[in-house]
Amino acid sequence: MIRKAGLSRRTGTPWVTWTILGICGTVFLIGPASGLNPSYGTGTGLLSAQSEYFERWGVVPQELWHSPPLALTAPLTALFVHGNWVHLLGNMLFLFVFGAMTEARMGRTDFALCYLVTGYLALFGYAAVHADSSRTLVGASGAISGVLGAFLHLFPRARVTSLFPFLFFLPLRFPAWAVLLFWFVLQWLATGTDAGRPGVAYLAHVLGFCLGFGYAWVSRTRAATVSSRGTPPGPPAGTGDKPT
Repeated sequence: MIRKAGLSRRTGTPWVTWTILGICGTVFLIGPASGLNPSYGTGTGLLSAQSEYFERWGVVPQELWHSPPLALTAPLTALFVHGNWVHLLGNMLFLFVFGAMTEARMGRTDFALCYLVTGYLALFGYAAVHADSSRTLVGASGAISGVLGAFLHLFPRARVTSLFPFLFFLPLRFPAWAVLLFWFVLQWLATGTDAGRPGVAYLAHVLGFCLGFGYAWVSRTRAATVSSRGTPPGPPAGTGDKPT
């Protein structure tokens, strides 16, 4: 289990990260997948309510292209819906570990855009490639993959402190890229082959990660360009100015 990023930099409160955590948690708790909302019933009634809920707020590729308004909103709402407790907690754990540092480095606005844009395009991209699929796609995995891609670009040499139960819960430090690789392995294992189970397809993870890495690269390049243009010129040569 990943515990925390082994990084010391902190720049203010990561409001965007905490807001996303809060929204995803609240949506899950009041929805049928948590099993805590009695209004959805129990037994077969609950299973039926879950299926209807996922189809309403998630992405069903083969239905997406028959309703243009749905195509615009479904990938966005699906980012905040999760299929079960493991799905939710796994996603939120990685967002908690990597989101704050990424937000601090990128800034709140860029981080929020990175999360929403990469998650949206990851789901939309999968739906475009598998236009005939009837599998319902939900979850923040595509967006969080985008955050991980941005993190890797911004902190390529970072190390992450992790706890692994099969090593007697010893805190061990690993390169961030190794932990991110572990994320992809977990997602691949969790994807499964059951077409009736809601989730996020593996292709969406890869798309999200690549988009996040590219977004961070473009954002950082743009910031560096703006910064260089705003740097005041130095003193003319030969004026005798010396550094203090």
